[in-house]
Amino acid sequence: MIAEAVDVWEPDTHPDLPIERGKHGRGVGEWVPFEKHRYLCLYLNATREAWKGFKNRVLLDPFCGPGRVQVLGETISRDGGTVVAYRQSVLSGAPFTRVLVGDIDPDRAAANELRLMAHGAPVQKFVGAAYETVDSMIKAVPFGALVLAYIDPYNLEYLSFSIIERLAKLQHVDFAVHFSIMDLHRNIDMEMNPCRDRFRDALPGWRTRLPADELSKQSLPNWFFEEWCSRVKDLGFIVSSRMPRITDGEGRAIYRLVFFSRHPLPNRIWGDIARDQNRELF
Repeated sequence: MIAEAVDVWEPDTHPDLPIERGKHGRGVGEWVPFEKHRYLCLYLNATREAWKGFKNRVLLDPFCGPGRVQVLGETISRDGGTVVAYRQSVLSGAPFTRVLVGDIDPDRAAANELRLMAHGAPVQKFVGAAYETVDSMIKAVPFGALVLAYIDPYNLEYLSFSIIERLAKLQHVDFAVHFSIMDLHRNIDMEMNPCRDRFRDALPGWRTRLPADELSKQSLPNWFFEEWCSRVKDLGFIVSSRMPRITDGEGRAIYRLVFFSRHPLPNRIWGDIARDQNRELF
């Protein structure tokens, strides 16, 4: 049986610091704490015995944000993903021995660092674009550590495949990636124009691998996503077939939560969580 996740609400330790309120400043969707963060917590709790087997346990998040979010329509704020994950690791008895967070905004990175420190986390922050900071983050990972790379960019154009390629060189690393299918579906047909190149880094050379038979606008996003998964598999990973769809309040798909690992055990555990939660959430 999968144990419950940590209660995701706790008063803000630094209410004077920046808070993530979404693209338009009105608040993030409720799916952030109640789906994205819940999946993360359930996975960490379910894999706690595996984590205990490693002296060094690392959470790595190159798109960390300020460590606090406010949901649209709520007056309170809630812990961000890295803070929730660290609290869960402590509650599960396998606390992260190192938390590596990065953000392009120095104020947001500093806010995340301070909020993690308030919970006793051994945190190190990195300032800059994820594709620039990831090498420094990798160097900060102790040899032989078990790493969870939590990759959650705003849009697909920031999901540089080189980030995954470089992190894949770590000895023991699992990935939880938020793949923006809304961005893909909205813009893929426009990206067929060679004058545009927003998805170049997410899947380098994708236009040159398009099938000879012309794809419809409806089938093109699915082809792109499957091609991306195939590239991940080429790095030696098993991509879980359980990829929960995160939807907005109107039922439109926003993200797919993609989990992949070299070892079958974490994939099996993720599959159990995703299947059980799909029944509950959808």
